[in-house]
Amino acid sequence: MGRVGELLDKSKETISNDGVAIFAKKSAAYVKRHITRDKSNENNDPEKLVADVLFINGCFLPHPSRYRVSHQREQLLATNIVSNEVFYENVTLEMVKNYRVFIFFRCPITDTIKEFIELAKQYNKKVLFDIDDLVIDKKYTDQIKYLKTLSKEEKDGYDDGVNRMQETLRMCDGAITSTERLAAELRNYVPEVYINRNTASDRMLELSEHAIYNRDKLPYINTDNLTHRSEKKQYKKSCEIIKGWKGKEVRLGYFSGSITHNDDFNMILPVIARIMKEYSNVVLHVVGELDIPKELEPFKERVVGMPFCDWQKLPELIASVDINLVPLEQSIFNEAKSENKWVEASLVKVVTIASNVGALKDMMVDSETGLLCDNNEDDWYNRLKQLIENEQLRSKLAETAYQYTKKHCTTVYNSYQFGKYIKSIMVPNIAFVVPSVQTSGGILVIFKHAAILQSYGYDVTLINDGFESKDILKDGSRIPVVSKQTQQIHTSFDKMVATLWSTLSTLALYPNIKDRYYFVQNFETDFYEAGNFFKVAANQSYNPCFDVNFITISKWCQNWLVDSYEKDASYLPNGIDLEHFTAKKRNFNNNGKIRILVEGNSNDYYKNVDESFRIIEQLDKDKYEIWFMSYLGKPKAWYHVDKFLHKVPYEKVPEVYQQCHILIKSSLLESFSYPPLEMMSTGGYVVVAPNEGNIEYLRDEENCLFYDRNKEGDAVRAIERICSDSNLRDKLYENGIETAKRRDWRELEKEVLSFYGFNRGE
Repeated sequence: MGRVGELLDKSKETISNDGVAIFAKKSAAYVKRHITRDKSNENNDPEKLVADVLFINGCFLPHPSRYRVSHQREQLLATNIVSNEVFYENVTLEMVKNYRVFIFFRCPITDTIKEFIELAKQYNKKVLFDIDDLVIDKKYTDQIKYLKTLSKEEKDGYDDGVNRMQETLRMCDGAITSTERLAAELRNYVPEVYINRNTASDRMLELSEHAIYNRDKLPYINTDNLTHRSEKKQYKKSCEIIKGWKGKEVRLGYFSGSITHNDDFNMILPVIARIMKEYSNVVLHVVGELDIPKELEPFKERVVGMPFCDWQKLPELIASVDINLVPLEQSIFNEAKSENKWVEASLVKVVTIASNVGALKDMMVDSETGLLCDNNEDDWYNRLKQLIENEQLRSKLAETAYQYTKKHCTTVYNSYQFGKYIKSIMVPNIAFVVPSVQTSGGILVIFKHAAILQSYGYDVTLINDGFESKDILKDGSRIPVVSKQTQQIHTSFDKMVATLWSTLSTLALYPNIKDRYYFVQNFETDFYEAGNFFKVAANQSYNPCFDVNFITISKWCQNWLVDSYEKDASYLPNGIDLEHFTAKKRNFNNNGKIRILVEGNSNDYYKNVDESFRIIEQLDKDKYEIWFMSYLGKPKAWYHVDKFLHKVPYEKVPEVYQQCHILIKSSLLESFSYPPLEMMSTGGYVVVAPNEGNIEYLRDEENCLFYDRNKEGDAVRAIERICSDSNLRDKLYENGIETAKRRDWRELEKEVLSFYGFNRGE
């Protein structure tokens, strides 16, 4: 049942129960509220805001949504949990990456909702269903008397909506609901149910306080103390209302709709008729279309109709009566209903007499915060008579109920436990702040760590300093990316990791992080030449003015962090995906050329690519074919390049290595040099200038050949030795394969979890 179908069914029900005039008023109020709500969300685009919780509202009527979406959001805000909301028809898959918890309120399944939930689970997000009524199964809704008046086509449409609601519910990890009876039924569909009772908003409390003041104090104060025009206007209004109350008049109020065709009110109708016959000072106030039943015709002058009104005017309306009537028949639906009517009346110090059913029975304390009646005429008559005759009792019960509901049934005062629950079900999360998502050795390590953490059930996000926000696909994982440039980030993080000096500022400026990490992959001070301001800025990152855990994948980095900056860093060996980088024997005996690979960004001086090409200049071009692979830099004019491979996708990189015989690597500075390891794992050979980032695993004459930097002739001779000496090749091949095996990522997964303070059982 779509939104239009639901609107039609609700419209028919309203016309049937309340009449055309009331239907028109409700429709106008609905349109007004939805236009206002849509405008209020313009600055909270769910695709642009990154927050803790997203409510997906599947209910188009304002009253249920206000209690179960707006009020719960206010509770979360009071506990520093940032939330957002979206109507279910406006949901997009781009929103999934932006939140930690999703709460679907009365949301029927659609293709998009199904994809949304599946993607949320792939991201390791928590998905909950919220419901305040038993419209989740035909075994419940078939008991609704009104549905028996529908045509077969209308009933089939309604049932379809119920079934689709249940399908969404069953896809969720758990449910939140408002009453004990609802919780008991929901446990038949989901493993975990949390009860968060309906609460009055802070605005409702404010309006209730105003209503009490306008009724109990304002009409009796000295008018000389009234200085504001609005106060004088309200004073006049309050005086007119009180003047209209006749002597010892006792006003009964029924605020649950029309009193005709209403089984709940019909249950006490004989009692009301008897009371009004015996007490000429009793007046009945009814909200809704006034269609007086025949039992009350003799007293129609004392039956007052009050129009439906916006919820912000309801406190003043309730405050105008003395006794609030809440009769409920004994049924599973009424047992599941919330205690809203009692709370709303109590907040304006009006006593409630109610059926001893469901949530009213659970929340009200009989003879302390109201009167509870068994559903028989004698009990209702005797207890209502007691209230009518005893004004002091009415005041006492109303005051006690007011004091209780103000502290225990309002959003702000009742926020802590709900916030605690939401925090408890959040999947532990971690964010990596990256300068960009463009391929590089260091970025690929971050992607790998993120993929491992996600595979173990953690909620992982990449925060990109750039504009790109497309998900990263890595080893079967789909890692969400959010952009600092286009999105507002207000969610909480258990852990956040800076991955370059320029990303550390995010950790410093963002307050909602439990544990901060700085993943050091190189000595970035030396990325810049003397005189470049960034040289100073990079060095500042090793002297942060806030607490941060230093971590690294380089023994060299670990050493200089201690020696030069007195920073103890945790160490994790770097790994390699041997499933992708598979070994292949090279053939040096055919008549084809020996293929030499140069790798690195020619624009970065510390990559020292120029030296590699000076070595190339000394090689016999008839014997050697030169390939150059670079993600960013391009060949300089003097480079001899037979084939240039630019921005090769990572999954294609192993094929490049497998097609080449020898790698030349001349970098001046690297914390961990991946290309030699990748070349060895594919069965290739490496001629390399040793630096602090590669001697961690490279051994001269064992798994590679070293040459001294600036001695290009030594590198040329090393290349020629590999080409001519089969015994040397066999030795380098075997040791290279063994070196790669010791770096297999599959053997390092447990260490990755510990590296970030996680463990497998968390």
